Amino acid sequence: MYIDVIILVVILIFVVMFFKRFSSFCLALGIIETFLRIVSFIKNHIPLKDVAIILNKYIPDNIFAIIDSYTKGILNTCIKWVFVFFMCCFLFYITKVFMKKKKI
Repeated sequence: MYIDVIILVVILIFVVMFFKRFSSFCLALGIIETFLRIVSFIKNHIPLKDVAIILNKYIPDNIFAIIDSYTKGILNTCIKWVFVFFMCCFLFYITKVFMKKKKI
């Protein structure tokens, strides 16, 4: 089903509508990617097989996995490069905050 894409898009639309800044969009995308990777690590290293099966069924490993499951070909490659661009922006904003040593 398309539930993972729908949830991702709804969260990102909410962030854009609420914060209205490009940096907020990049930070939200980075937070979602980090969350998915942490959950992926947990589901791969959890000793409870039933929980791991449920997590494997309903939660993707990362945003690339979502892109790969719904697109193919040149569209897949283009969307991945757009995502890499947003991740570079995320890295820039995180580094900027770190260098200024401000509290988030």
